[in-house]
Amino acid sequence: MHQRVVVVDFGSQYTQLIARRIRELQVYCEIQPPNSRILKKGLIGVVLSGGPKSVYEENAPKLNDEVFSLNVPVLGICYGMQLVCKERGCTVRRADLREYGTATLTGEDEKDLFKDVPKKTTVWMSHGDYVESLSKEFDLLGWSSSSPNAAVRNTSLKFWGVQFHPEVVHTECGNLILKNFLYRICGAKGDWTMHDYSIEAVQKIKETVGDGKVVLGLSGGVDSSVTAVLVNRAVGENLLCVFVDNGLLRKNEAETVVNTFKKRVNLKFIDASERFLAALKGVVEPEKKRRIVGHIFIEVFEEAAKEFGAEFLAQGTLYPDVIESSAGFGGPTSRIKSHHNVGGLPEKLRLKLVEPLRLLLKDEVRLLGRSLGLPEEILNRHPFPGPGLSVRIIGEVTREKLKILREADAIFIEEIRKDGLYDEIWQAFCTLLDTKSVGVKGDERSYEYVLALRAVQSVDGMTADWVRLPYELLERVAQRITRSVDGINRVVYDVTSKPPATIEWE
Repeated sequence: MHQRVVVVDFGSQYTQLIARRIRELQVYCEIQPPNSRILKKGLIGVVLSGGPKSVYEENAPKLNDEVFSLNVPVLGICYGMQLVCKERGCTVRRADLREYGTATLTGEDEKDLFKDVPKKTTVWMSHGDYVESLSKEFDLLGWSSSSPNAAVRNTSLKFWGVQFHPEVVHTECGNLILKNFLYRICGAKGDWTMHDYSIEAVQKIKETVGDGKVVLGLSGGVDSSVTAVLVNRAVGENLLCVFVDNGLLRKNEAETVVNTFKKRVNLKFIDASERFLAALKGVVEPEKKRRIVGHIFIEVFEEAAKEFGAEFLAQGTLYPDVIESSAGFGGPTSRIKSHHNVGGLPEKLRLKLVEPLRLLLKDEVRLLGRSLGLPEEILNRHPFPGPGLSVRIIGEVTREKLKILREADAIFIEEIRKDGLYDEIWQAFCTLLDTKSVGVKGDERSYEYVLALRAVQSVDGMTADWVRLPYELLERVAQRITRSVDGINRVVYDVTSKPPATIEWE
């Protein structure tokens, strides 16, 4: 039994980031909804997440009263801090100006949560409410220009609260603050690693599947590849990996994936491109595209499973897929967009799901893949959406648009590789806009599509910043695309971060 920390999810988009930071610090962590019962066994601490609600709203999620009877330290972040403060006699009110972005935290001399943290440090704020005044039970530990009570402590409750988000990379000493909470306050020993996760994941798959058979949708990306290795270790020959050509792949992708994996796993290739493209004809709404692609994938997998005699479907679902699609842990997380392997699943799925990566973020999956011995060329592949190029074509998906986008995307990635930047960029791709512009080609008027280039840097996909690619590279890419790809006469570069945008356009 590992030492455990439980994160109570009040609906923050960053809840899994909290869990990931804790796991990075080698402490096992679980996420639970606010109304669930927290088991005492192995528990050393509880973290209360942020959330989109205001604590004084009628339908705001509440804290289970049992939390403070567990006699373990509790850390409240943003909403979690405000909720405890309000219930203990402090005043919480809406801010005149929402505090969003970096702020300077000024702290008191402190020997536990802020040990070795500079008196003035940069933190990341994202809130519309703030704690205006404290009751006598609370000590003030830090403040910012817009948050007079940005860090507090209640010794009798074993409670610490911070208005800012220590889990995001923009908080300078965020990891140190979390480490102080875990090791100085909770008494963590650091007895959990990613290797432990792989062992436990394999064991859980064995317990779930037993003597049954499993089909797995293998795309060749890092998520499905790591899932394949875990499931293969658990069930061996009872796993069938299915690669589906949905007609929405990048240039030469089907051939590359089949050649890479045909000697590694039991692999079945299915060309279902006509089926997908027929279903997408005339569809322009991105959510509908995702649902269509998800449903057809499941139909194909169910047919392959029936032939193989399988009753389980393994997927490389990650936590960002879950929290952007729905409230993954029963909490009030805001839905951003459905993912084909989550929001796109039919209500009456005939296969039982096996999702060993569901609690992990992309960078954690890469770490897990390395511990499993997967080659770097697989682990370092840029993320590719499950619905493929259908969500990189704004508007209706057609064969003409797919051909144009494949050629342009191949050029962009080729030029990035030439400059040695591919492995330094988290994700780079092209989006074909549903917009045409006037241009001049060969002294003649052209009226062709606009292409958007996008390259982002991220750790986990939850937040991302646009990459400052060299102008010379962008110029070279634009020239090659407009000169050699029929159908494009204008290339633009997306310089929007996440948030406010998402990484993909759809």
